[in-house]
Amino acid sequence: LVTAGNPLPVQTVNAEQAASPPAPLAGAVSASTLVGPFTPVRGRPVFLTLAGNWQGSAQVERSIDGGVTRHRLTVSGAAWGRFTGNACEPVWIEQEEGAALYLAITLASGSLEYRIAQ
Repeated sequence: LVTAGNPLPVQTVNAEQAASPPAPLAGAVSASTLVGPFTPVRGRPVFLTLAGNWQGSAQVERSIDGGVTRHRLTVSGAAWGRFTGNACEPVWIEQEEGAALYLAITLASGSLEYRIAQ
């Protein structure tokens, strides 16, 4: 039974988190390129999916000035959000209003399908 000592498992959600997520940023490329911006809803995980037969790297980058300056994601100074193979995983939870994510793709060969979504 649900009681004060045994409540339902709940999570407080603010209005921004309850808002509809942005449209996914998705496509396929066969040459090096920069895709974005993807402007995430704050406080929710951003998932990156990479698929295809490709060689190279894909790096998630973050900007707070409309993409003029982009910074590679890091954790304790180590590279984060850098991939050299197919993947499907959460890569970031944004907390700052107006921040946007980009995907810097460097292809040596093949074609890469990408999707950034919440």
